[in-house]
Amino acid sequence: MTYRTRVVLAPDKFKGSLAAPEVAAALAAGIARVAPGAQVRQVPVADGGDGMVEAFAAAGWERVVVSAPGPTGEPSTAVYAVQGSTAVVELAAAVGLVKLRGRLEPLRANTFGLGVVIAHALDRGAREIVLGLGGSASTDGGAGMLRALGLRLLDAAGAEVADGSSVEVLRSVVSVDRAGLHPGVSQARFVLACDVDNPLLGPAGAVAVYAPQKGASALQMVQLEAALGNWAAVLGKGYAEIGGAGAAGGAGFGALAVLGARVRSGIEVLLELLEFPTLLLTADLVVTGEGSLDHQSMHGKAPVGVAAAAKRAGVPVLAAVGRTLLSPGEIHAAGFAAAYSLSDLEPNAATSIANANALLQRVGEQIATDYLTDR
Repeated sequence: MTYRTRVVLAPDKFKGSLAAPEVAAALAAGIARVAPGAQVRQVPVADGGDGMVEAFAAAGWERVVVSAPGPTGEPSTAVYAVQGSTAVVELAAAVGLVKLRGRLEPLRANTFGLGVVIAHALDRGAREIVLGLGGSASTDGGAGMLRALGLRLLDAAGAEVADGSSVEVLRSVVSVDRAGLHPGVSQARFVLACDVDNPLLGPAGAVAVYAPQKGASALQMVQLEAALGNWAAVLGKGYAEIGGAGAAGGAGFGALAVLGARVRSGIEVLLELLEFPTLLLTADLVVTGEGSLDHQSMHGKAPVGVAAAAKRAGVPVLAAVGRTLLSPGEIHAAGFAAAYSLSDLEPNAATSIANANALLQRVGEQIATDYLTDR
């Protein structure tokens, strides 16, 4: 039996189960048992949400740990990744929903800690800041982030708006003072890496689509929408209509309006910075995946982005997933030669999640049997 394939493993996380590096390692272990001579490169990926920093760290970027307040001001730490003058900052790592450990604070949570992390990166000399937007705990329109970067929010009397809930701050502000903005802001380029194209306001906006998962009641959603409407009037309603302005509770809007950011697909940014197209030049097979391959995956999620890159390079790509809700035709139309699902090995969802590592190793063995050996 001979081994003939060079493999790139580029999975996203299996949410609630395994981080992307763990998924890649499990697949690699399974492949090694069946095809020990195969050349396997592990390149875990993310689409802009939680796990983005660790994807870059796995690729050799420096991990920087910084003290930064969590989404409700509690002392905490966050991690970002640096290479040269580029920093990758992940909102979820600083002020994400995961930081609340099950608590939901839809009116109090804010993005101040994210601004602290950005300021730290600027102080270190970063001149390109990639903001991974996803997993947000707040709906503050990025106001906290901007305050941490030196933007002053002023009320009708010209006084700085005191700290309070995100609703209190946003509905009280009538103007802003940019004079105290961190000097690095004007020298840096900001890229918003996200997989959503929601505007700030309206039925497809930050509140209507995402506030319920952050614990907002119907009344609180009305309050938040009105507060964001006022915030948009202060910073510029034109920015509020840009796709991606509603990302991460409107943090995208704040970055667009004040930091001069531009929106890009999270997975495209990651693949570009990791020089993924170069890796594909010597690859014979790519394996990607995520916890659930479904119709939402078609809208900017990591596996489909990886599949598109592989297709451009003429490299076949497989999906290793927790479950798939797509038909075989839809799987092929998305660019995958085949999909291997843990649910086929273990139909019980809870058991599958609990045993994802072992099941992924079995998937790796099957992929090696099907694609990496002469039979």
